[in-house]
Amino acid sequence: MPRQHTRLWSVLLPVLAALFAGLVPGISPAPPARAAENGEWSVYPSAGEAGKRPYFYLTADPGTRLTDRVTISNKTESPLTFRLYAADAYNTERDGGFAVRTRNEKQRGVGAWIRPGRGRVTVPPRGSVTVPYTLTVPESAEPGDHPGALVALDERISPSAGAVAVGVQRAVGARVYLRVNGPTVPGLAVEDVRLSHDRPLVPGTGESSALISYTLHNRGNVTLNPKVALKAEGLFGRDLLARDLRKIPSELLPRQRIRLTERWSGAPHIEWGEVRLTASAEDVRESARVSYFALPWLVALVLVAVLTGTGVWARMRLKARGRARG
Repeated sequence: MPRQHTRLWSVLLPVLAALFAGLVPGISPAPPARAAENGEWSVYPSAGEAGKRPYFYLTADPGTRLTDRVTISNKTESPLTFRLYAADAYNTERDGGFAVRTRNEKQRGVGAWIRPGRGRVTVPPRGSVTVPYTLTVPESAEPGDHPGALVALDERISPSAGAVAVGVQRAVGARVYLRVNGPTVPGLAVEDVRLSHDRPLVPGTGESSALISYTLHNRGNVTLNPKVALKAEGLFGRDLLARDLRKIPSELLPRQRIRLTERWSGAPHIEWGEVRLTASAEDVRESARVSYFALPWLVALVLVAVLTGTGVWARMRLKARGRARG
């Protein structure tokens, strides 16, 4: 393989390995829980039939040790070899989807606390292998939720379909939802609300819209299922828009913040008002707002020209009156 392709693999492989099948759902409402799989293999808690217990739901005190088992099932006609490891979970910046750290990234939560009985597993064709693991919760562990996953990373490197030689490794993971006993403090904030307009030069000659961007921040130590309501008011408190937003993550993990946008189609061409976003979840509710002033550039230029002309005319009149009196 050419040396430049090898270097490219070494840079991109850890990034591409993060694209775990079954670990990054969309931001629409979560589908029914089932074993994580990609059509070739699946990973799930060992509780008999796959899908009966799709995720690990664990509760522990600081300083305790738990034992459990994970099963990897091979759906192909050839043996498959995997690297089995634990990883911390996070919300993606792009859309808030559930994702996990790569094998080479530093793990700080369940990714560091879980130790599989085997780090390398070969699964026979149409077969399955069950591996025990231990989860040791440190004495210093913070109370609350610590999400992650047990990941089976395929050792094969598949070539990409593009013109550039890039290797891709695939992985599937069974989610781990660990709650460390202690005080739970839900916290939610809407931060840095901004609004930008996209409107025609001449009012009434085209579609006007606005893009509302904001940050949704889980400030607490428990996972939240947030809802966000959008309301826009015009001059004198007139209601212009009111709706519940759908493009939000189904799960906002502890201490995670994500940047989201919402398009307001049909935003007024000329208006002065306020946009308010209200986020709510279990026992928490928080709002943030931003004022806006919608005025097309052509109208603004005309107003500036009129005001400037009026000012010039007024000064000329005053000068004329001064000369007449003199």
